[in-house]
Amino acid sequence: MDNPTWRSRWDWGLTIGSAVPALIFGVAFGNLLQGVPFQFDDYLRLEYQGGLLGLLNPFALLAGLLSLLMFVTHGAAWLQLKTEGELRSRSAAIGSLTALVCAALFVLGGVWLLLGIDGYQVTSVIDTQGYNDTTGKIVAVSAGGWMTNYSRFPLLWLLPVVGVLSFVLCSLTMKLGRHALAFTSSAVAMAMVVVTTGVTMFPFVMPSSLNPSHSLTMWDATASELTLKIMFVVVCIFVPLVLLYTVWSYWVMRGRLNEQFIRDNDKALY
Repeated sequence: MDNPTWRSRWDWGLTIGSAVPALIFGVAFGNLLQGVPFQFDDYLRLEYQGGLLGLLNPFALLAGLLSLLMFVTHGAAWLQLKTEGELRSRSAAIGSLTALVCAALFVLGGVWLLLGIDGYQVTSVIDTQGYNDTTGKIVAVSAGGWMTNYSRFPLLWLLPVVGVLSFVLCSLTMKLGRHALAFTSSAVAMAMVVVTTGVTMFPFVMPSSLNPSHSLTMWDATASELTLKIMFVVVCIFVPLVLLYTVWSYWVMRGRLNEQFIRDNDKALY
């Protein structure tokens, strides 16, 4: 439909619809690192005592902004692989800037986590082979507690370091026109941010700020053995299928797009 108003509205709709989930992903992780205001009653029924505005705190918003800009950077790197001319140049200019901002936000978040946010540690023995005892563990909350895993295994510091360096490399390669390397380094940087967060929180998946002993660890949140066996079979069957059709899709859509190609295929691209 050749209607500027219609196109503009859909452009804004797609932009907002894509930006909000990316922002919320980061906000969610930012709140997890601070602890979520929940606890269980005597019947293990969940009681949440927070509100929406409380979730939109400064640290969570910083994490949300980092998440949003990571997607923007990765999208810009992808556009450089797939487009030509002015659009590729604009993508490189924006992506090279947002990659550096991501690196700065990642470092700032780490310093904030170290100096300004209390971390959680399980001080009792965890029986990984025993029954689920969600509220029976002992959890200590202390300044710098999230750095415990890094103190025990110093090699883990390589994860955030590689993440920061990958963001910087992404910015440089975008400016130099090394589009494939920019896309790869952006992907590595995003992976390192996610993995760093997971390593920092391990074994917690949802700490409780109301009652730390009610925090959910990896073992508290694990499904039954039967469920895990069923899901393992499902994964073995369907993950290869998903990978196959994903590779096939990218193969079909290989190559660069330009303005002339879009004009020649304006009725078929959707």
